[in-house]
Amino acid sequence: MSSAPLLETQNLGRKFGQLQVLSDFDLRVEAGEVLGIIGPNGAGKSTLLSVIGGSVGASTGRILLDNEDITRTSASWRARHGIATSYQIPRPFLEMTVLENLLVASTFAANARGKKAEDLAIGAMKSVGLEGYANNPASSLRLLDRKRLEVARALAANPRILLLDEIAGGLTESEVPELVDLIRHVSASGVTVIWIEHVVHALTAVATRLICLTYGRILAEGEPQAVLNSPEVRSVYLGLDPDGENEAESFVKNRPSEVQKEPNTHA
Repeated sequence: MSSAPLLETQNLGRKFGQLQVLSDFDLRVEAGEVLGIIGPNGAGKSTLLSVIGGSVGASTGRILLDNEDITRTSASWRARHGIATSYQIPRPFLEMTVLENLLVASTFAANARGKKAEDLAIGAMKSVGLEGYANNPASSLRLLDRKRLEVARALAANPRILLLDEIAGGLTESEVPELVDLIRHVSASGVTVIWIEHVVHALTAVATRLICLTYGRILAEGEPQAVLNSPEVRSVYLGLDPDGENEAESFVKNRPSEVQKEPNTHA
């Protein structure tokens, strides 16, 4: 008998008025995975992350963390028990320094105090490569480094699961490989990652599994290249003729080697 996954949703649903955004959604996420999620606008991707993170409640179904039902727990409870979220638009405390931002996260999200809060903050700062900016105000950071700080604020909560909501948005092509390297480092540290992203080649560079959503349901899931090669995904999400070249194929041909898929060494 297989062991329980780290995170599971069962018949998960979410309605906003009469609009059914998620419907009977079943998901299993194993510890150590980097799960990539793609789908057209309105497919329910961000709502799924919000329901898992607790900022939006489920209308139906259950969410299990280590086989414990957490469906009715708050976002703050989930943050203290290992589920953290990093968003597309960084929202640091602009007048605070990088380190002060991370101390706020470790103190209130991780519910840590004193040296433990400091250790979590400093560890998160080093993990994203911002130690050289510790005393700089967040307002002085470029966009890529603000995104690093946003990820670090989530890591300062000492998460087991990191939810990433389109964090590559707004970056230049030359900056995306740096972000991919960051997510590789986070995953290698033992954090399970669930990553929604429209920059598909960033996902294919690091994801161990890919899901495509449409109308609040799973259209396809599996090995990333196989999902992107699916005729249904090519048509619904990539907007390509089934016989045309998909985005992942184009990426492999035209993108630098440093952002291409590396072997997963921490299954």
